[in-house]
Amino acid sequence: MSFRSVFVAIVLAFALILSAFLINRQRPKVETSQPTADFVKASGKCAECHARLQYSVVHEYEMSAHAKKGVNCLDCHQPAKGQQSQDHHGFVISTHLTSGNCRGCHEDVYKEFEHSRHAAPSWAAIYGEKGLTPEQVSFSEQFQPGGTKRPPHPFVTAEGGSAMVSGCEQCHAIGKPNDDGTIGRCTDCHSRHTSSVALARRPSTCAQCHMGPDHSQIEIYDESKHGVMFQAQENLLNLNAEPKSLTTRDMFVPTCATCHMSGLNGLKVTHDPSERLGYYLADAVTTKRPDSLRAQANMKQVCSQCHTEKLIERVYTQGDAVVVSTNAKVQHAKEIMDGLRKDGVLTGKPFSNPIDFVYFDLWHYDGRTSKHGAFMGGADFVQWHGNYPMLQKTVELEKMAADLRRDHGRK
Repeated sequence: MSFRSVFVAIVLAFALILSAFLINRQRPKVETSQPTADFVKASGKCAECHARLQYSVVHEYEMSAHAKKGVNCLDCHQPAKGQQSQDHHGFVISTHLTSGNCRGCHEDVYKEFEHSRHAAPSWAAIYGEKGLTPEQVSFSEQFQPGGTKRPPHPFVTAEGGSAMVSGCEQCHAIGKPNDDGTIGRCTDCHSRHTSSVALARRPSTCAQCHMGPDHSQIEIYDESKHGVMFQAQENLLNLNAEPKSLTTRDMFVPTCATCHMSGLNGLKVTHDPSERLGYYLADAVTTKRPDSLRAQANMKQVCSQCHTEKLIERVYTQGDAVVVSTNAKVQHAKEIMDGLRKDGVLTGKPFSNPIDFVYFDLWHYDGRTSKHGAFMGGADFVQWHGNYPMLQKTVELEKMAADLRRDHGRK
């Protein structure tokens, strides 16, 4: 073979190799970086397909505590009791995952959650007890009296189904009853494939729902000293610390989860966020929760991990005073509305008269905000987003009520 032929053959071979390299370099990394044999085994071979179809799902799982502990995809996706199943490329999996799948390993956590207002009462706040089975209502009422045994909210009819499904349900579905008989979705706080404790500890996770004029917890937190410190020092916190070994070295700045759920410095971890709350602050006229003294003692114990007893008692004393004051203002407005209804001056369905909205905003927006602001360190929310608009709406309400009575007398 001549030198020319050999040279041409080498050039062509090199060109082919170079072309193949350049083409391969343009392929997505997910196609060229195949998972290891150990990872494929740990993921129940699911990664082989899903790394090509939904790489983000596989990558989230790779980072999760489940992956580190050898919990594979099928451990979570296998049908739990009462769930429908389907054949999926040779595997039998559940068609719809619920808290029923999580409880297989986290039964104690599920039971705590089931006792909370995040569970059945959250769903009942929209659709009332009709959205739940009698057994679910009876069970929940043991722990949250009045939380589930209630009628649907008037907005369900007044605003229509699409407003509920795309609006209210997106948050309240944390307590939605599932076809398998369980309640709720763990993934609302932990996400689906990372199952992240760090995500659940971030204020922005709670802020998906606890925001806006009717429950402005995240706005209050952001204004508070706690929120300011979190924004400044988030990178110094250990948000990934194991829940049972969490200390103030890990979380020297509290987030929502730190105060309401964590086992800081050896305290009890809970998935019932109301376990440390002494009041029903969300109610129009606030009353104490059952066993309120124990609940407040539990919260004060969390506060004491960072604060002196003197400061804690001052915050609670001031908060109690705001509750009493707000109750009196809301009660006055309620008596005006009840009197109009009783005397036949105000008729029709709820939210069919302008005065209904003024009263609702007074307690549902402003009253709630003042109370939450007092206990969460949000001075502006106690005053300018709370007491000031309550005063304004009280004057407006009294004027509207007087006009209604005058017009009614002319009939």
